[in-house]
This record gives sequence, C-alpha cells and structure tokens, in this order.
Amino acid sequence: MKPSLLAPVAVPTVRDSSLRHLPADAQDAFRRFQAGGDPAGLDPVLFAILADFMPRRPEAPLAGLPGSTQLIADLGFDSLAITEVVFFTEDLFGISISNEEIVRVRSLADLRSFIRQKVAPPTGR
Repeated sequence: MKPSLLAPVAVPTVRDSSLRHLPADAQDAFRRFQAGGDPAGLDPVLFAILADFMPRRPEAPLAGLPGSTQLIADLGFDSLAITEVVFFTEDLFGISISNEEIVRVRSLADLRSFIRQKVAPPTGR
C-alpha cells in the first residue's frame, strides 16, 4: 500500500471560526479557559460577545462598567440581540441555554455568574 501524498486537512470547527472574529485578548482568554478550565477569566470573551451584538455603545468600555449595569435598560439590548448573544455563546462554549434560564439574566454580573456556572466543570459529590 502506497502512503498518501495528501496530508489530512483540518476542518475548522464552529468554535474556531467563531473565535476568529473576536479581539486577541478574548481569543487568549478563551484558550486559557480551554487549557485550564477556569471560567473566572472569561470576562474578555463575554465582553467581546456583548460588544458584537450590543445595539447601543456605552460611554465606558464594558470592562469598566459596574456589574449592576442592566443589559436592556442600560445597554439597549432587545430580544433579538439577546437571542443572538445566546446562540453565539451556545456555539462557542458548547452549552445549551434555555429561555427560562436567560430571562433571569438581567445585568452584567448576572451574565458573568450565569456563564461561569454553565461552563464550569461539574463538581464531584
């Protein structure tokens, strides 16, 4: 049998193509999360996702806003923008987010906490 002259081609995953358009700091934070599994460092990823779908730009960078900043009232998110954030986040992290779960997420702090819970490795009991 002759060895193949063609090298296998890596097919980009949804995750790879999703990461490509995020800023470098968000890509780095996601890769650190993948390597170490610590969801505490995911803020740059979350802020990059929000910035992509945010209808109204805040006066300060998202990272500088208080956790109490409301997604709808303060940042102008509507149901369509929130749905886009949910779909993108589900694809990127390989998670499922139900409608019942996402309606409880109202602020930046809620979002951080929610995503960290969803992506955290299960704890042994």
